[in-house]
Amino acid sequence: MNQLSLVFKPLAVRAVLCAGLLGLLSACAQPDPAVTRGAPHDPYEQSNRRTHAFNKSLDKALLRPVSEGYSAFVADDVETVISNFSTNLTLPGSIVNNMLQGNGRGATSDFYRFVVNTTLGLGGLFDTATDLNMSAHTDADFGKTLYVWGVNEGPYVELPVLGPSTSRAAVGRVVDLFTNPLDFVIEDPEVYYALGARASRGLTGRARYSDTIDSVLYDSADSYAAARSLYLQNRRFKVGNGGSEAYLDPYDTDGGAPAAAAPPAAVSADYEDPYDQ
Repeated sequence: MNQLSLVFKPLAVRAVLCAGLLGLLSACAQPDPAVTRGAPHDPYEQSNRRTHAFNKSLDKALLRPVSEGYSAFVADDVETVISNFSTNLTLPGSIVNNMLQGNGRGATSDFYRFVVNTTLGLGGLFDTATDLNMSAHTDADFGKTLYVWGVNEGPYVELPVLGPSTSRAAVGRVVDLFTNPLDFVIEDPEVYYALGARASRGLTGRARYSDTIDSVLYDSADSYAAARSLYLQNRRFKVGNGGSEAYLDPYDTDGGAPAAAAPPAAVSADYEDPYDQ
């Protein structure tokens, strides 16, 4: 009996937490009739700017120098192997989200990618699926699942350490902590290998896109506005399937035609969200 309670108690806590977050999302993500189409919905700008200042100082004092030192110390091939391993571990979560979105093709392609990389790619250390010209990782997350379900984007928020987000994306980040089946299977000490690989991937990304991130944070006249604009463009481009479908403007309270998808020029095909790690 005690063993069963140890199993189900964490699951119950997670379920209550997810329900609470979804309730919070529905309360704060209502469209604002005063907001014009396409304009950033940022009612918390004052507190967001304080958080941005904290994140910027943290990056300058810790994240940037640590990532540069890490990248200089670790060989590029080793960084790539660790990043491959970390990315492969996210695939089961993407499969779950694709299923929740009703995207059977995406779930199937991610499943085959996971099987191939886990077996032929030696546990995901090598991206064999890409070498075999298989479909790219859909990178589905619960934030996009909420978008597919019709949940509005909600206000822009900047999260401590994690950086730019929206209320919908923030809830998605938390729920994604519980949607990956591997999180319920991997035990100690293997779970720490996964966490270490994820941290390594984050440092690699910070170093790899250092010029872009530094130009936004340290060379912009208003780094907060620049980071907000870049994040929203990239995020909307992502949930709109890379522009292959029209993006439904979350601020279109009149029920008009969908806003045009973000043009490819707005977000470079080679750009990777520095906060999406």
